[in-house]
Order: sequence, then C-alpha cells, then structure tokens
Amino acid sequence: MTISTVGIIGAGTMGNGIAQACAVSGINVVMVDISEAAVQKGIATVGGSLDRLIKKEKISEADKAAALARIKGSTSYDDLKAAQIVIEAATENYDLKVKILQQIDALVAPEVILASNTSSISITKLAAVTGRADKFIGMHFFNPVPMMALVEIIRGLQTSDATHDSVKALAETLGKSPITVKNAPGFVVNRILVPMINEAFFVLAEGLATPEDIDAGMKLGCNQPIGPLALADMIGLDVCLAVMDVYLEEFGDSKYRPCPLLKEMVAAGRLGRKTGRGVYQY
Repeated sequence: MTISTVGIIGAGTMGNGIAQACAVSGINVVMVDISEAAVQKGIATVGGSLDRLIKKEKISEADKAAALARIKGSTSYDDLKAAQIVIEAATENYDLKVKILQQIDALVAPEVILASNTSSISITKLAAVTGRADKFIGMHFFNPVPMMALVEIIRGLQTSDATHDSVKALAETLGKSPITVKNAPGFVVNRILVPMINEAFFVLAEGLATPEDIDAGMKLGCNQPIGPLALADMIGLDVCLAVMDVYLEEFGDSKYRPCPLLKEMVAAGRLGRKTGRGVYQY
C-alpha cells in the first residue's frame, strides 16, 4: 500500500512531532484533537520547530511553508477518512486508547491500517478490540520525534506481513531507522531503559550520590548523552511510574517494583520539566 496521507490522533508532543516528520517528508497529514485550541497549539509547535531548523540552515522558508501546508488540523474524526494509516498518539491510558481505536475502526475504510504510538501497552491486546487485527501495529516513535531516528515497529500476534511491510516503508520514507519488535511489555528500548531509570531513583533514595553525580557517572562512564534522572524529568516521572506499574503487573516479577521515591515524587506533582520541578528544578 502506498501511504500518501497519515491521520494522527493527538496534537500533543508526540502527535505534532509525528505530523512534522510526515509533512517535511512530503506526506499529507490530518491531525485531530479534541479542541481547536489543542490543534492550533500543535500546529504552532511544528511551526516553531521548523523555525529552529531554518536558523540552523537545514531547511528554507519555502520548505517550512510547504510542510505546514501539508498539515490539516481538525477536531472531527470524519476527516481521517482521507488517510491510508491512522496513528493513535493519545495519552498512555489503555481505556482511552481502546475508546479512540474503536471509534476510528468503525469509521475508516477496511483497508486502512491502524497504529498505536504506545510505549508500553500490548499491541496484541489493542488489536483485539478492533475489527482489523491483521491491519493493526505498533509504531513507537521517540521524543523529540523530528530528531530521533528510531521507530520501534511492534507486531501483534495478529499483524500481517503486508501491514508490517507498509509501515516499515513509511518509517523509512520519514527518514527513520525502524527496528522490528515482537509484542511484549515495553518492547525493547523501554524494557531496558525504564528499569534503569527506576534503579537510578533507588540509588538516589539510598543517598549513594547526588542527582548530579549519578547523572554525571552514567554520562561519563557509560557514554550516555543524558543522565537517567535528567532523562526521567524529560520523559515525565508519571510516565516512568506508569510504565513500571505495567511491567510489574504484566510480568509479576518484583524486579519491576517502582522505587518508593519515584512514587512519592509523582504523588507530590513533581513530574519533571512539564511541571517545572522533578529531580531538578526548571
């Protein structure tokens, strides 16, 4: 299947990032959110991101104008009928995703592929709530989407080869480097990454080192571009906790027990950069 129009549900950080990646690659986008204000904020974010690329002389003003012209913002799911694939990029909440996916499944043509940008929820389980499980797949982009090369393509038990091949080709068209992953909690990257972040919170809670020294140790000793605690602040401590909770529930293994300090900070509303305070102050 040739994909010329991508539907995106959610105009937040991930949704507008995916929209930008598609638009600069010559693919039309329909980006839907619940309010006009959310849609316009998403489009404005794309515009600001493109402005930064102009300053770095990576694109021209004409490139920016062409990319923005390819993005149609909407508050109506009906506009998604023009897409060959619809990517759900809503909040990491199973019940919400199911509600959205069932609405889209009933609306778009039978041949349309449905994808979820989930970072931890079972693709097999999400596929099963739709009437097109063979055309359902995970497309896990990484933040910030325009800059990060990786896309995890997650096959549910029911995902067809044709669906996988179409989505892999789309990722490559976007200039990404996709990896194919079997369905399992956290897939590959977050399965390794989030428990490492959780362990960094245990190290912090035990007073073994300051946040700055923990992060410096991992940057200088493991060649990581950002320390795990600073990364947790960027991801959102609530997201890290939610992912650990999924692992603990799905695997039933105590090694995935969320650090009490992480839970305490989330309870206090110290979620990281988005609230101005997490491990660090912003």
